[in-house]
Amino acid sequence: MLDLNDVALFVQVVRSGSFAAAARRLGMPANSLSRRIQQLEQLLGLRLMQRSTRKLTLTDAGTTFYERCADQVEALAEAAQELSEGSQVPSGKVRVAAPADFFNVFRMELIAEFLDAHPKVRLEFVLSDERADLIEQGIDVAIRSGKVLEPTLVARRIGTGRVTLVASPAYLAARGMPESVEALANHDCVTLPHASGRAVWHLGGPDGAIEAHVAGRFSANTAQALLKAVLAGLGIALLPAVMTSSHVRAGELTEVLPDHGVEGRESYLVYLSRRQLPRAVTAFIEFMMAKMIDEGLVRPVSGLRASG
Repeated sequence: MLDLNDVALFVQVVRSGSFAAAARRLGMPANSLSRRIQQLEQLLGLRLMQRSTRKLTLTDAGTTFYERCADQVEALAEAAQELSEGSQVPSGKVRVAAPADFFNVFRMELIAEFLDAHPKVRLEFVLSDERADLIEQGIDVAIRSGKVLEPTLVARRIGTGRVTLVASPAYLAARGMPESVEALANHDCVTLPHASGRAVWHLGGPDGAIEAHVAGRFSANTAQALLKAVLAGLGIALLPAVMTSSHVRAGELTEVLPDHGVEGRESYLVYLSRRQLPRAVTAFIEFMMAKMIDEGLVRPVSGLRASG
């Protein structure tokens, strides 16, 4: 008869990435853990994983078995934990993977707000531009942009990135607020370099796609340089909202023609389990869904059709 304890041990080994790491987490000898997994393989008549001194690799059978069992094991563990704790309060550590510059665009005050609301939760951020391996690195939630290609992961769409027109209040006071896309041709626009000295912005808006032919006296080949230029009052720029939203809130920049812009990449919260997530993880996911929209970092409903 199949021993469900051995199935749970197999799930823990996969999530930990090695027998040694799983043994430390479970508080049992690594050789005993390995022996239990071998017994499970013998009972199933299948090899579930290839072992080496540095890394474990699942076989096709192991991958299928893990995908079928992981959620059920987690659901049983969570049910037992909730019954033993007698509490519905989120608690425990949530390990989060995010881009290296995440806290350049997401205010740390919001993290403090979450921790204040959930005093029994601890957050651990792993910041890197490399795509995190959720199983190997023990990640509960990853914040990603662009398509999620791994079929074993759950990807919850937050919204679409926004690229908007912005200018400094000083520039607008001196030159006036343009009232149409066509009026941008009469303004100094901060753009990427173009050999002709003029750039074409492909914008989306209420009436569909429209081209804006623009020029200015300053151009640069990085978004950070364009941001500094527009903050200095050198003109109007087309920049991602993740770079400009904090400056808009601070009154250092103003959105120009807010009904027009460009849709950026889609943002997702990515995690392993399809159901019965720990309450701390669920609370963090719901919080991030709301705050990234409230902060203007993503657009919840697509309203801009053109691409830049």
